[in-house]
Order: sequence, then C-alpha cells, then structure tokens
Amino acid sequence: MSTNNQRLHWSAWGLLIVAGLVAFWPSVWFDFVNWDDPSYITHNELIKSWSPQNLGGIATQTVTRNYAPLTILSFLIDHTIWGMKPGGYHATNVLLHILNGVLVLLLVRQISGSRFVAWTTAALFLVHPVQIETVAWISSRKGILSATFMLAALIARLKKEPGERADLWYIAFLSAALLSKALAVVIPAIVLAWDLWVRRQKFADAFPRQIIPGLLCVLLLLKTIASQNSVMGGVRGHMEFSIWKIIGIDATILWTYIRMLVWPTDLCVLYDPAVDGIWKSVVAASLAWIAILAFLWKKRESNPLLLWAGFTFFILLFPVLNFFRITTLMNDRYLYLPCILVFGVVAAGLHRLLSVPEELRSQLPGRITSTSRWLIGGTLVAAAIFATAAHLPVWQNPNTLWTHAMEENGQIPVVRIQMALTKYDSGHKREAVRILQRALSQTEPDEQDRERIQNFLKEWQQELAGRTLPRL
Repeated sequence: MSTNNQRLHWSAWGLLIVAGLVAFWPSVWFDFVNWDDPSYITHNELIKSWSPQNLGGIATQTVTRNYAPLTILSFLIDHTIWGMKPGGYHATNVLLHILNGVLVLLLVRQISGSRFVAWTTAALFLVHPVQIETVAWISSRKGILSATFMLAALIARLKKEPGERADLWYIAFLSAALLSKALAVVIPAIVLAWDLWVRRQKFADAFPRQIIPGLLCVLLLLKTIASQNSVMGGVRGHMEFSIWKIIGIDATILWTYIRMLVWPTDLCVLYDPAVDGIWKSVVAASLAWIAILAFLWKKRESNPLLLWAGFTFFILLFPVLNFFRITTLMNDRYLYLPCILVFGVVAAGLHRLLSVPEELRSQLPGRITSTSRWLIGGTLVAAAIFATAAHLPVWQNPNTLWTHAMEENGQIPVVRIQMALTKYDSGHKREAVRILQRALSQTEPDEQDRERIQNFLKEWQQELAGRTLPRL
C-alpha cells in the first residue's frame, strides 16, 4: 500500500460525513419495528427512569439474551431526551454510524498510509446497503456502539511501536466495547495477530500483553453465555447439526457474504440458506477458501497486512458462525465490521492497479492517476448510496419490514408469525388469523413455532368469536 502521509483535505472529511448522512438520515423518520424493539425500548422499564433500581438493573441484567449495560444506558439517555419518539433513537444510530465511519478512516489511514484507501474504505463502510439493518434497526444499537469502542481500541493499539499508554487506552476502550456487545471478545486475537505478523514480534513477547484483555473477555463471556440458551425467534433448524455440517454450511455462507458486499441484492431481515443437498457447493466453497488461505500464507512475508486482513475478516465473523449455536445462520448486521476488511482490500487493489510504473511517472502528469482513482472510488460510493436509498424504506415500519420479508423468504415460519403480529397490532385481526392458518399449511414450523402459532390462533379466534356474540 501507499505510504503517502499527506493529510486529507477538509473537503474529503466533509464529503465523507455528507455521504453518510445522505444515505441514512432518512431513517430518522422511521418508526419502531416489532423485532426486539419492544424488548429494548417500548416494554423495557429499565430505560424509563434514572432510579437507583433501574441503574442497578442496567448494570446487572441481560436484555433479550444480551448483557450490554452501555447499550441499555444509551437507550436510557435517548428516552430521557426523546421519550417514545422513534426519530430520536434513529438519529442516535445514524450519528454513531457516522462517527464509526470517521474512526474507520482514521484506522485504515493509520494502517495503510494511503489517503485514497482510507477514504474509499470508510465511505463504502458508511453508505453500503448491507449496513441498513444495523443502522435503521434501533435494536441493533449494541452493534454500532460496540463497534465505536472496538475501532477506538484498534486505533489506540495497532501502531508500529505501541507503548504502555497505548495499552491502557486499548484496555479501556475494549472494556467499553465488551459492555456494549459481547462480539468485542475477538479484539485480543486481532491485536495478537497484528503483533505477530505485522510487527514481527515473537509469541513470547506478544502474548503476555493480551492476558489482561483476554481475562476481561472471559469475564464478559461468563456473564453473558447463560443468557444465550434461549432459542426463541430466528431460524432454529440448524441447532442440532454436527460441527462438520456447520463448517460446510459456513463455507458457503462466507461466500454469500462476499457476494452481498460486491452485489447487494435480495437483502432481508431473515434468511433461510440451503443446508441440505449442497455438498457440491460445500466442496467448491471449501476448496476456494483453502486456496485463498494458501495464497495469504504464501504472502505473509511480502504482504503481512493481507494475511492479517484475511484473518481479521474471519475472526470478526467467528462468533456468529454457529460453532456456539445461535438462532440464525446469517444476517446482514454480522457484516457491519467485517466489511471494512473487504472494502479495504478492494480499495488497495484499485490503488495498486491504477498506480503508474516508476519508469513512466516522469512522463505522465501526476494528476491523471490520482484523478482516475478518485473518480472510480467516487463512482463506487455513489452506486452504493443509490442501492441503499432503494432498500432503506423496507425498514420504515413493521408492515414494510415484514411485507418485504414475506416476498423474499415467506417460507420461514417466524416471518409469517411476525407478519401476523403486525396485522393484529394494526387492527386487522381476521387477516392475522388467516396468515397463521396458512403458515401451518404452507410452511414447516418446528415444534416451538407450531406451538406459538397455535397459541396465537386460539387466543385470537376466541377474541373474534367473543366480539361477534350478540349482547344480552
């Protein structure tokens, strides 16, 4: 990568922020959705006041299977300012996302030394449609807030010669990230890989510096792991799969993630990826990943950053690859931070591809290659903004969200259940009953979903029958 150490012009910072606002500020006019928002916001008594009891609960309790006290505290602050107006919560998400874009630029600039690579990576991170779920869904605040502290921790620590002060800031930011979302437990592994491969430290020297961060991660895991035993919601057919079948499915899902970043179509709140009869896809995907791993390892001496980027992409996704079972196989929000590595490699590739050979530099004006880079980078960012504008309205309210999900993945029972709940809450109770009846006949709900559907049907049909009885 380039080692161009000139500072970015103020206009580049302004364009970055404007691009993020153009892409996501329309979400400020969106409503709450009935997908975790009731648990985190509307029915969450912990965020309704600053009483000692509530503050104690925020510090100690898990909410929707997550121990994330700083995230819940942020909702308490929002509720104090905005009450139950969803626009304020959405605005907080957008502004945190813009801040994260700035931090991405600073981090990539620090690592690569290239203005073009840093700006293009940060801009794509800010405006890409795969970020819609994380930014437009209020309940995904934990991912955005945790990312803020994770990026700050990496900026503090990923240096050529990080001193004791850098380690202290790194531990402080890591602690805040852990208290926002458990995903931050991967950060010590990322920093250790940096010290070993990029800084060329010996393991005996690098590992001790990760003992305290590692212990913090273990303590957080001990607190939150029990809350993950609940399996309500999502898709659960994979919960009993063997580890080898999960690895095979993951190999194909990782390629799906790459495709989503390159060509972000068919995005949805829930997915139901194929898990049976896909052995050919599994073999092809696995061989491709093995080839990439071999290439990265071969390049570890000449380009250690490339190996580190590949490892970081995988390790950021590792907690959601179902080695430790969760209720979904894939989601857009899982790519919130991993996409940085893909965009960074793409931007670095463009930078290198459009670089003029040394022997020709004296013969060509320097502005030609520089302008061509920025034009191509700007075109990619503009295309991503248009794609985001097209898909963002899906998250406008529960009806738009689940109508879209029904069109994309209506075979998933929980999609039918959420659509029925949406219709019921909006007063269309007979239609809600019909949706659940069709869910029983047209989909294959597991035992838990079938029980939920039958309980809703019993309750709603009794209510409807009671309304039609003549009064005496």
